[in-house]
Amino acid sequence: MAVYCIGDIQGCHSEFLRLLEMLEFDPGRDRLWLTGDLVNRGPQSLDVLRHVRDLGDAAITVLGNHDIHLLAAWTGASELKNTDTLAQVLSAPDGEELLEWLRHQPLIHRDDRLGYTMLHAGLYPRWTLEQAAVCAAEAETALAGDDFRPLMDHLYGNEPSIWSDTLQGWDRLRFIINAFTRMRYCDAEGRLLLDYKGSPGSQPPGYLPWFQVPRRAGPPPGMTLVTGHWSTLGFYEQDGLVALDTGCLWGGQLTAVRLDGERRRYSLDCPGIMIPG
Repeated sequence: MAVYCIGDIQGCHSEFLRLLEMLEFDPGRDRLWLTGDLVNRGPQSLDVLRHVRDLGDAAITVLGNHDIHLLAAWTGASELKNTDTLAQVLSAPDGEELLEWLRHQPLIHRDDRLGYTMLHAGLYPRWTLEQAAVCAAEAETALAGDDFRPLMDHLYGNEPSIWSDTLQGWDRLRFIINAFTRMRYCDAEGRLLLDYKGSPGSQPPGYLPWFQVPRRAGPPPGMTLVTGHWSTLGFYEQDGLVALDTGCLWGGQLTAVRLDGERRRYSLDCPGIMIPG
């Protein structure tokens, strides 16, 4: 059995199929990890959701910010933008079934046997992996439960920008979901800079990539984090981190790594998508 992790697909189903063919992926034998952002901006979000859902136990995906945006649009908490390609999901005859499936997906997936933990954006610098799992469980319960729609109504915003164990209610859940799905940069105190998407070295003074923040709690020895989310970072493999968003949507690549045994990278060149607006 092989275990592969693939970076952000974002509705690029044709490229996803080609990469699975390259991997000779067999859902009856192999397992697939997906770093989130299954949907949006690419032309085939509906096909991606159907495919991943139909893989059943052969695939594990965590939620990304575009997946959360789709859920918010479903509830009416957020309006679609000109660059969104999510209307096909919202209007599909099986759309509600797919969205119900999506809101039950996790924010973190940890496998101690393999020595990997998957998150969409990363591990907040002031959390241990155990703290992150507890926080993820809080947000996952709200996403999957009766608080789902009020959570969507209170989700959007960049504050609070720094974690405190005393955070409560919607502020607490908003921070947790932002950290798991939107984080790129933090300052030395752990304050999130959520609206800046540029590559490392171009960020405003006083901020660092989350994985370079000093005194970072980090994962335990022997555990490697695998993430997506950050196309301007590209493929990154050091500091106990493998980042896999290599910008398929933007004419880069769709990238996978094999996680069992010796780590190996597979990349597929992508033509890029012309985004309206």
